[in-house]
Amino acid sequence: MKEYTLITGASSGIGYEMAKQLAAKKHNLILVARSQDKLEKLQNELKQEFGIEVLFFLYDLSEPNSAQDLYNEIKQHKILVTGLVNNAGFGDYGNFMEMPLKKDEEMIAVNITSLLGLTKLFGADMAKARKGRIMNVASLLSFLPFPYYSVYSATKSFVLAFTETVSAEMQGTGVIITALCPGTVETPFHTAAMRKTKAMSANKPMSAVQVAKAGVELFLNGEGKKIVGSMNWFLSNIPRITPDKIMMKIKKNLASIK
Repeated sequence: MKEYTLITGASSGIGYEMAKQLAAKKHNLILVARSQDKLEKLQNELKQEFGIEVLFFLYDLSEPNSAQDLYNEIKQHKILVTGLVNNAGFGDYGNFMEMPLKKDEEMIAVNITSLLGLTKLFGADMAKARKGRIMNVASLLSFLPFPYYSVYSATKSFVLAFTETVSAEMQGTGVIITALCPGTVETPFHTAAMRKTKAMSANKPMSAVQVAKAGVELFLNGEGKKIVGSMNWFLSNIPRITPDKIMMKIKKNLASIK
């Protein structure tokens, strides 16, 4: 039976680049996103160039029960998933009290609820088979929560804590669960307001190709968590030696518009 790796958020950014790099390594893929045109184009390109099997499913992971529905549909097709990359996610910038509640709830649904559900459902199957790998995409902000990114920071803190604890629970099952922690990445993720912040100038975005390369290596061969880039590793450790009040003042200044 053919084995597949499922990638959420595969139509652009890190997910798109990971799909291309895994395809080059002859991994059969399941691509999940909301854009049919982009997924069809990527499917055709990868199949023709690398001779692998590529399937795609259209899902909006902010919708209720989307993780369960996606899992059920894949099981109905009798597809064996031995790899899962929970990459789908989005953020927003602005004063928490002024941001739409619906968007906050959708962010939590995509960044936390669907990731948790897919990890639980496919992870349980992998444990039964005694093999599999899951990688959850966290963030530098998992370590360094920023004002004006309050909900996003909180969701990524959850992703890291969740990944590390479930990974410990899964030891001995044959299932490896890891967390990729990129900093700023040059993708459509960033809004016009985000691009005007001091932080974006101080810490230039890495390319999605570069981050995807680190992600593929972690997903296939690594364990634990990986912070992408030496500067991001340094920044993630600053809170260890800086008093909380001073640290938050620095972060608020960096998160402000230039």
